[in-house]
Amino acid sequence: MKVLITICFIFVSACVSAQVQFQAGKGSIADFLKQNTIYPSFSKANCIQGTVKVSFKLNEQGKIYFSKITKGILTDLDDEALRLVRLSSGKWQVPSGYDTTTVVVIPVNFRLEGYQCEGRSTSAMEAAIRVYQSEEALTNSVINFYKNIDQAKPGQEAQFIAIKKQLGIDDEYLNSMIETGLKKIKQGDNQGACEDFSFVRNMGSTLADAYLSKYCK
Repeated sequence: MKVLITICFIFVSACVSAQVQFQAGKGSIADFLKQNTIYPSFSKANCIQGTVKVSFKLNEQGKIYFSKITKGILTDLDDEALRLVRLSSGKWQVPSGYDTTTVVVIPVNFRLEGYQCEGRSTSAMEAAIRVYQSEEALTNSVINFYKNIDQAKPGQEAQFIAIKKQLGIDDEYLNSMIETGLKKIKQGDNQGACEDFSFVRNMGSTLADAYLSKYCK
């Protein structure tokens, strides 16, 4: 399936067209993204949907060497969109003489069906996004604590255990993160899996240590 992408170069005022070809079986890039999506838990539980735009650059071998969120939703959907695009690395064919500084932007669409999300109001979704951002800040504080636990003061860990309880980060949650990481391993996404396993460790848990040793050396 050929994807015709209109690209604006930063150093010129006009837009030019360039053809790149996505090669992964018989499907399109949209099919690839849909088939490999692991819908993030927070956004699924809160009926958060929408489109994330990801920009990236391809080298002459069709591998992605740069990628970032151009327009996000500001939840865990952004991370999943970036992961999916990076997963497509090496599955692109570029034409001879292709300018590898070209920035390609593609939309990653997230839609939920069958999760009783029909009729969910925009205001409710926006409120959930604000909750996510607040919880993300608390989660990062826990990560920073355990990364530097050797510098912790006596009794300080109890404070962060309470934060984890407030966030609902228990063994059941951490095991679900490990399961998600194992799904990513099957997709060939070791980087994404190791990020999940590292998250578990950075929550002060040893549940993912065996997987970190096996896949993340």
